[in-house]
Amino acid sequence: MDIFDTKNISPMLISEMQDPFNSPEYIYEIKWDGIRCVSFLSDETDMRNKRNKLMIPIFPELENLHKQVKTKCILDHELLVLRSGVPDFYEVQKRALMSNPFKIKLASDRFPASIIAYDILYYKDKEITMLPLIERKKYLEDVVMENNLISVSRYVEKDGIKLYELVKAKSLEGIVAKRKDSLYWQGKKTKDWIKCKVMSTEDCVICGYILKANNMTSLVLGQYDDDVLTYRGHVTLGVSLRILNQHKYKVVDYSPFGYIPEGNSEAVWLTPELVCIVESMPTEKDGFRQPVFKGIRDDKAARECILRS
Repeated sequence: MDIFDTKNISPMLISEMQDPFNSPEYIYEIKWDGIRCVSFLSDETDMRNKRNKLMIPIFPELENLHKQVKTKCILDHELLVLRSGVPDFYEVQKRALMSNPFKIKLASDRFPASIIAYDILYYKDKEITMLPLIERKKYLEDVVMENNLISVSRYVEKDGIKLYELVKAKSLEGIVAKRKDSLYWQGKKTKDWIKCKVMSTEDCVICGYILKANNMTSLVLGQYDDDVLTYRGHVTLGVSLRILNQHKYKVVDYSPFGYIPEGNSEAVWLTPELVCIVESMPTEKDGFRQPVFKGIRDDKAARECILRS
């Protein structure tokens, strides 16, 4: 059946993550920090996330998006909420979980959403996923009429490292490198698209651990604010109890924070002595965004793990 009529598209995914690089065979785009969506635009706007959930009831300010394209099309794009001109993932994520129409209206008035389109899968009455990316980009640039609701993702050729450095300086999420000749395979993880993320590392005190399902272990993290050990959240990705057991630690029957932070009632508490390295996305919020455990270090004292201001 026609993919416009079925309205059940799984976006193509990225399977590779590398350091930034230069290549004449790739284009490079900013990786925008929002929610990946697909929009079916004709005489109305039908927007869906990766799980095929309808998004316009939650983001009603985008219901007229179809008026900003010249013809019937399907766009692959990022759904964003900007604050001070910078994508705020927490605002868009918070909105995506809302169901109360009054709260949704208040949020849409205060922080209106927009989209950045970076691919087109359908043009007029034809699927164009089997055209090379660089040709699809021409269709995309032609079909979209930009305004405050929608813009087209710009890209550079060859100079991936330079774009990455600019993105890093602006504390954005990173860049995506895409082969110019890449086709669009629905729902497939492709090595033709490569993420180059901007990550920061911090040293944290391991204050406890929580045993999760599927043999997962989540470490409870802290850092010192002056002389006060401050709760900083968890890291699960990359952690195993086997790694922790390779080091000396002492189990205690009290929280080293002086209280039990919310969500930590099942924690096994430890004396705050071991230090680990946590890699995460930049954020202005408390805690870590997409944290990854990078290892335990024995060359640093717990008291040296200082909370950044």
